[in-house]
Amino acid sequence: MGGIGELRGVETHLIPRAMMALQGHVPDFAVFGDDYATPDGTAIRDYIHVTDLAAAHVLALKLLLQGHSGGAFNLGTGNGFSVREILGAIQAETGREVPHVVKPRRAGDPTHLVADPSAARATLNFQPAHSDLATIIRTAWAWHKKAHPLKTGEPVHGEASLSPVA
Repeated sequence: MGGIGELRGVETHLIPRAMMALQGHVPDFAVFGDDYATPDGTAIRDYIHVTDLAAAHVLALKLLLQGHSGGAFNLGTGNGFSVREILGAIQAETGREVPHVVKPRRAGDPTHLVADPSAARATLNFQPAHSDLATIIRTAWAWHKKAHPLKTGEPVHGEASLSPVA
């Protein structure tokens, strides 16, 4: 794992942005809101591994090829993690704290946004196999170390110097 990952012109998603910040590619990583009604004050979201997402699509295609009329399915785990839990998992995997600032909430951001995958389970027989948080973070980090090598030759996030990650 770690052979595929997210690469956009302008990255907005939490996990890739946090990893890019670790590697010195995002100088302004921010946590938006620490005053939500959650255990640690940060918003909670559902995360699904891209391989599980792909597997669900394959199951849906197989069902369509068998003559099923299709449907709309929420693909996720049904569990959520807070922004601080994600940052903690990244630190546990990398051994480095993600440099960040806390900014006010963004207008319209819900406190808790988690998929209800019950229809996907019932109709597609879909069960995520790679979407535990440790696997998501481990494989994302493996990819990001290749896609966004550590910037060297300049101080990164207050550190005197860093060597490239192997």
